[in-house]
Amino acid sequence: MPYRVKELFSTLQGEGMNVGRAAVFCRFSGCNLWTGREQHRSAAVCGFCDTDFVGTDGPGGGVYSSADELATAACGAWSDATGEPPVNDTNASQRGRPLVVCTGGEPLLQLDAELVAAFGEVGFEVAVETNGTIPVPEGVDWVCVSPKAHSEVVVRVGDELKLVYPQQGAEPERFTGAEWCFDHYLLQPMDGPDRHANTVAAVEYCRRHPAGVSASRPTR
Repeated sequence: MPYRVKELFSTLQGEGMNVGRAAVFCRFSGCNLWTGREQHRSAAVCGFCDTDFVGTDGPGGGVYSSADELATAACGAWSDATGEPPVNDTNASQRGRPLVVCTGGEPLLQLDAELVAAFGEVGFEVAVETNGTIPVPEGVDWVCVSPKAHSEVVVRVGDELKLVYPQQGAEPERFTGAEWCFDHYLLQPMDGPDRHANTVAAVEYCRRHPAGVSASRPTR
């Protein structure tokens, strides 16, 4: 199947439990909770997104005709940044392995088992950042779920649950029952004009619930 990618670039992971890791970000076009167009924001399930995921015109973006083609492009992005190709070394520590972060938009509209396997074959550990409304394909190494209020979250097991805070209708307590099984629970202050107040609120929540979640830096 063809894969529509907004941008593909090398960077450092800036948030969550993998913060600071060298990575290739593969940002897929499209989302199932918002069209990405301002005229539709008021009616969107997720109305606070600040990411451009419309089209395929970003750096490294395009329509990739196959999983192998996209995996090869990700290798190129890694090599351009590090001077070396990814190496599939299963004995390397987690933070020493090449990492591709599949994000969006909503990456699971397109990320499938074939592409996960293609990334793995060229040496990448595969991470996904998802809103959790679509099942995760086999073979993904790191699952980060960021739930959105008023959506049906079906991915309830993973490595980290990263909740943008505050969200009316998506309070942290909603995601701490026995049916939610994550190794790490994080609050990420919502960016925007109330960023400072949201950061203070997230820190205060963590102080009141020291065994529950950790505060993460807001992203820009």
